[in-house]
Amino acid sequence: MTSKTTDRIATTFFWAAGFVIMLLLAWFLIRILGDGLPHLSWKFIFGKPQEIMAGGGVGPMLFNSFYILFLSLLFSVPIGLGAGIYLTIYAKQNRFTDFIRISVEALSSVPSIVFGLFGFLLFVNLMDLKFSIIGGAATLSLLNLPVLVRVTEESLRSVPESYWEASLALGSTRWQAIRKVLLPAALPILITGITLVAGRALGESAILIYTAGLSVSRHFPDFSPLAMGETLATHLWYVQSEAIVPDAKQIAQGSAALLLIVVLMFNLLIGIPSRLIQKRLTGGK
Repeated sequence: MTSKTTDRIATTFFWAAGFVIMLLLAWFLIRILGDGLPHLSWKFIFGKPQEIMAGGGVGPMLFNSFYILFLSLLFSVPIGLGAGIYLTIYAKQNRFTDFIRISVEALSSVPSIVFGLFGFLLFVNLMDLKFSIIGGAATLSLLNLPVLVRVTEESLRSVPESYWEASLALGSTRWQAIRKVLLPAALPILITGITLVAGRALGESAILIYTAGLSVSRHFPDFSPLAMGETLATHLWYVQSEAIVPDAKQIAQGSAALLLIVVLMFNLLIGIPSRLIQKRLTGGK
């Protein structure tokens, strides 16, 4: 078999694989949005839920989704960035740092339900936070941390070493070089990593079932971190499996479509500025 034939076979295979993935994605979007969009309305998106009567909304769950996401990123982003910077710039290459990297990689592959059970034991029981927004956000932070550490480390290592050397040669300190050279150059990759982590957190349910609970506050919006914080993803699971409202199927379909739209819009709102920043930093390439 000649190299040209091998190249054609490989090219055909990759095109076919990409086409199949696109078909699956299109079917996924059409199925969920087709079933759920007819049930979306202003009252459904911003209204309060009903336990027995039909016609309830998902307003508090949508609010809790973004509130818990904001708190989890508030906890995890500074720690994740700091740990990644430490491993890249300050830490010496020895067995201890190798152990840290192996541990971070192992934690990033742990199923989310394990984090949920750990959060239930630590935050709900041991720290007596009960089912609360702060408990769910703290547990989500633990889920996000390994990914953020690895993304930060890899993004900083992707910056050409000449940037670092030139900054130090001009008399800047390590912190000045990190703050004014490395982080701006690695910003597009960092934003992409944070976006992926945030999208995963928006759709997370296993962790929040055990830590944030399956109920919402009487007040809407409720900014108390100790209030119960059922999110849109956990509400989708609840109405599909245990709800007794007569329109549970319609609520589940509408919630699934709304969750998909929220995740897509969130990724676009962060992804587009990231591309613009990347083009600006790379001279429009």
